[in-house]
Amino acid sequence: MVRVLIVVDMQNDFIDGPLGSPEAKNILPDVCARLHQARAQGERIFLTLDTHGPDYLDTQEGRLLPAPHCIRDTPGWKLNAQVEEAAGPQAQLVEKGSFGSPKLARILAALCQDKGLDEGKGMEIELCGVCTDICVVSNALLIKAALPEAHLSLNGQLCAGVTPEKHQAALEVLRSCQVAVS
Repeated sequence: MVRVLIVVDMQNDFIDGPLGSPEAKNILPDVCARLHQARAQGERIFLTLDTHGPDYLDTQEGRLLPAPHCIRDTPGWKLNAQVEEAAGPQAQLVEKGSFGSPKLARILAALCQDKGLDEGKGMEIELCGVCTDICVVSNALLIKAALPEAHLSLNGQLCAGVTPEKHQAALEVLRSCQVAVS
């Protein structure tokens, strides 16, 4: 059995920056506790980093969401310091230029291939982080498509959406797509 924890976009801009929310701040201690638990249990840890360039406002995302955020090498792009400490040095960072990360799905598929796990069978993947209704759901669905036999789960208490209502709507979408939501 291969166990993986993916923490999505727990960066400063999503916690207390321009796209931060009280809900994102509230999940921070529990996400850190989950990271410590994952380390103690020897789980593989991946941390995604929403990553944009200075031309963000000229991109499609920037035109539709004109709030510059997670610009590479700025303080807002960096992982929250508590998350970084809790994840430890063995955690793998995966930069992503849009909501979902095809690269992360490929990394997980390669890990399965190396372990002889056909289509993810024998792999448990848990996701948490922000924003439930944008980046978390996008990554979950990419992973589900790449590894349909992996057991994919999400603890709703370790995620925050753009709003509490959108968070709940995303959890329903994830349940519909056979992600175990608790």
